[in-house]
Formats: sequence, structure tokens, C-alpha cells
Amino acid sequence: MKTSYLTRGGILTSLSVILVYASTIAPTNKLFLLVVASSLIPLAIISTNIKTSIGIYLSTSLLILLLIGFKSSVFLYIVFFGIYGLIKLLIEKIDNLLIELILKFIFFIICLCTTFFVFSAIFPINNLSNFPVPLPVVIIIVVLSFFLYDYTLTLFIYKVSKFFVKNS
Repeated sequence: MKTSYLTRGGILTSLSVILVYASTIAPTNKLFLLVVASSLIPLAIISTNIKTSIGIYLSTSLLILLLIGFKSSVFLYIVFFGIYGLIKLLIEKIDNLLIELILKFIFFIICLCTTFFVFSAIFPINNLSNFPVPLPVVIIIVVLSFFLYDYTLTLFIYKVSKFFVKNS
């Protein structure tokens, strides 16, 4: 492994830990901070390589578990936001837009169900019918938010890729 990759990996890991920690203490914008933290993995893939990026994800996940503990933002980062950049890279190698979208959506649903079941085991949900917004509306909003997140991450990757190609 190159020294520059190791250095970038350390910097991106520390930034990820700081952003996830900030998402645990911030009263608002928790998801925004997790989205910014998740964009660091694709940045690592572009600026280093896939091996370093996996190392960043694993070290960030371990560090936030040890330093912050089991909190909702930590769990969301480990289960979805941290690994999504790597999954996105693997899925987009298929080069068929419809299949890519379906596979990314399936991954998102698996992560969403995992999160729901883990949190419902920790915090028992007595009755979903008392929720102030109808469940189908919540599902539609969540799905649209995911596709907006994916599109935004794609734009970020495109812009960063152009910058790295231009300055190489």
C-alpha cells in the first residue's frame, strides 16, 4: 500500500468519525451529517483504491463503535451509509440502469428492514396505527429520499472524478 493512500485513508477515517460523532450530538441535521460521511467512501475510492476504501469503512465502523457506542447514527452508518458507496461501485459495474436501480433499491430495503427490526427489538413498537402520518406515505417519502440520495451521491462522484482527472 502506498504511503499516500495510507495517509488519505487516515484523514478520511478521522473525518468520517468526526462526522458520525457530530451526527450523534447534533440536535438537527443528523441524516445530512451521515450523508456527508457516506460521501467520503466514494471519495476514497476515487482518490485511492477499493482496498483502502474498505479499510476506511471498517476502521471507521470499529472506531465509532468503540468511541461512541451503540447509538442510532452509529448503527445507520455501519448498516447503510458507510457501506453504500462500496455497494454502489459494485452494482454500477453492471452498466444497465434498470438492473442497477433495482439492485440498489433491494439493498436499501434490506438495510431498512434490518434497521426496523433491530430498533423494534430494542424499543418495542406497540401500535403503528398511532403514528401521525399514514405508513404508505412514510414509505413513499423514504423511497423517494433514497433515490434522491443516490442521485446526489452520483453527482458528487461525477464532479469529484472530473476534478481528479483534471488535476492528475
